[in-house]
Amino acid sequence: MAKRLKGVILAGGTGSRLFPLTKVTNKHLLPVYDKPMIFYPLETLKKMGCKDIMIVSGREHCGDILNLLGSGRDMGLKLSYEIQDDAGGIAHALSLTERFVGVSNVAVCLGDNIFDDEISLEDFDGGARIFLKSVPDPQRFGVAQLEEDSECKVISIVEKPKHPKSNLCVTGLYVYDSNVFNYIKNLTASDRGELEITDVNNFYVRDGLMTCQMLESWWSDAGTFDSLLKASSLVAKQKLCVCDGPVVKTETTYASASGEYGGEIKHSEK
Repeated sequence: MAKRLKGVILAGGTGSRLFPLTKVTNKHLLPVYDKPMIFYPLETLKKMGCKDIMIVSGREHCGDILNLLGSGRDMGLKLSYEIQDDAGGIAHALSLTERFVGVSNVAVCLGDNIFDDEISLEDFDGGARIFLKSVPDPQRFGVAQLEEDSECKVISIVEKPKHPKSNLCVTGLYVYDSNVFNYIKNLTASDRGELEITDVNNFYVRDGLMTCQMLESWWSDAGTFDSLLKASSLVAKQKLCVCDGPVVKTETTYASASGEYGGEIKHSEK
């Protein structure tokens, strides 16, 4: 029997790339078409089977997030909240949820990442899983290298490499077993003074416990002006397009310099 899956959304940070929009609000409360940004990772985790979700945010705007979402009852969720007093990196923010997660598995989504794929975890039975997308400028991201002739055996992950060994970007969605907190306790801070999630992932890679899944549709990191606009356009295109035939998702790849990629949405002719 599969372990219970809990969810974590990391919604901290200063949002400096979106200043002055973020001068008086958390970036995860900015609109992406017709909903605040944070609704999208909530929906992603809910579709993955998470009904019990903790949101980690900074102290400046945590009250605004609570006022917006409340208990989560309106979305069929049970929401909890945790404060990250100081910026310490993604892994540090995740460490604050240890008591909440307990012995469950945990799906972790960055609050500014929006996914169009329907993601299933029916075959996840422990270890860790990352979700990869082919991009034209991998040097801007964490990059996964796969074993030659392997569909998804990860042998290394390098953060923002100058000379990437692949074009496979590690997106902001991760699934871990409860051992993730033991790995975090063995981390040392990076040159930025933060605990890096890439180092956590590489512990799982080292121990042969990392799997991956390729994303087929579009994904957006909506943390810049360009990508925020692009994410809104993609969502609007889906919601406003009326067609007579079924939706067909092609493998056409598009990209901007701001971090959103995916299969173009086209509709079959009548």
